[in-house]
Amino acid sequence: MALLDPALWSDKIYTAKGWVKAGGGSRDVVSPATGEKLGSIGMASVADVEQSAKDAAAAQVEWANTAPEARAAILRKAGELFEQHAAEIESWLVKEAGSIPPKAGLETHIAAQECFEASALPTHPAGQVLPSGGDHWSFSRRRPAGVVTVIAPFNFPLILSIRSIAPAIALGNAVLFKPDPRTAVGAGAALIRVFEEAGLPAGVFQLLNGAADVGEAVCSAREVRVISFTGSTPAGRKVGELAAKHLKRAHLELGGNNALIVLPGVDVAKAASAGAFGSWMHQGQICMTTGRHIVHESVYDAYVAALVEKANHLPVGDPASGQVALGPIIDANQTAKIQAIVDETVAQGGTLAAGGTHEGNFFKPTVLTNLTQDSSAWKNEIFGPVAPIIKFSTIDEAIAIAENSEYGLSVGILGEVGEAMKIADRLHTGILHINEQTVGDEANIPFGGVGASGTGSRFGGAEANLEAFTETQWLTVRSDIAPYPF
Repeated sequence: MALLDPALWSDKIYTAKGWVKAGGGSRDVVSPATGEKLGSIGMASVADVEQSAKDAAAAQVEWANTAPEARAAILRKAGELFEQHAAEIESWLVKEAGSIPPKAGLETHIAAQECFEASALPTHPAGQVLPSGGDHWSFSRRRPAGVVTVIAPFNFPLILSIRSIAPAIALGNAVLFKPDPRTAVGAGAALIRVFEEAGLPAGVFQLLNGAADVGEAVCSAREVRVISFTGSTPAGRKVGELAAKHLKRAHLELGGNNALIVLPGVDVAKAASAGAFGSWMHQGQICMTTGRHIVHESVYDAYVAALVEKANHLPVGDPASGQVALGPIIDANQTAKIQAIVDETVAQGGTLAAGGTHEGNFFKPTVLTNLTQDSSAWKNEIFGPVAPIIKFSTIDEAIAIAENSEYGLSVGILGEVGEAMKIADRLHTGILHINEQTVGDEANIPFGGVGASGTGSRFGGAEANLEAFTETQWLTVRSDIAPYPF
């Protein structure tokens, strides 16, 4: 049987009882490239969530008491299964998410690496011996948080799910998972099937596809202690408010309007190649997408010309039917939003140097020039294949432009390393790359942004994962009961 045999997941959710009929009906899975119906997923009801949360809390107790080496073995097996079934999962990421094959391959590769990295967490040191003025031993120790809710978006749906799911499970938690319904097979059912085949006990990992009411329910359920959310800043603010209301921890990785600073003396051809990748990889539908090109006046014209040349020659089309550089935007609503921002920017006085049009959900790589910092395409996160460019004269001016944003996720600086290092120390951002563009991720690095981009580094690396998915407990031990004056 194929890993993702539709007979298993069609019109169903995955609970402590396995694949069961969903209480909230069903939803079509549609190719953004062709409009073809690919299948039908089950949509959970609020009642489904409430029962799943109770079941998760019960299953978590036994899972947390499972020997560390047994938990580690399941994580390693999951990583191996991602490698073994990579082609099948990637085919769904291509059809369902509009991914070009190399991007889909990156997702399955990193998914496996996330599992391998997480497999070291069960045996990672989980506490400290503390000095104390009392007549006792004093310790701090990390304990599983309990039930963790993971909510993930459509753009890199496998990576942005597994980076929370794998460490949360490895550290002894149970997980309620709500993927974006638009990518609920290649990065929803696929994740469940991998862990199911790896031998994860029932109830520890559950799939609850759903709309906004289900999203609210998986956050507010009494049993849930931690919410790991990746998505837009407006949605993240709502999740944060809900978490605060219920006194839960929320780890929020949100939007970005990331700057790429191009210094004088740079190799323009290499810089434009990096800038093109940063703005147009996966159609610009990445939180780390290069949304603002800040280019020194001495290389501005050459950089614009090189970027326009690339925009005019990069092929756009269905990644399932041929080799293309850009696939489709996820749906018609997002395509219309991108077009509206581009049109508004031109109406404000900006110049459309390349692209700016679409056929169906296929949006051409776009270059915008003659902008101000108030231009719509400059100040907003577009989530589309648009490269807005502004020139600068001095380093202080470049820094001021880069810092003039509510977001603080990723910045790239291209050029002489010594000058780039001086700039780097003056920027407020969660991620900073010198001589690389703004898009990048690895399984073992702390990932996250500041400001409107989120609540800091809460994903990746042992320390960040321990911080995210465990609670710290103070523990003391005496040789006998302490004497008291009462």
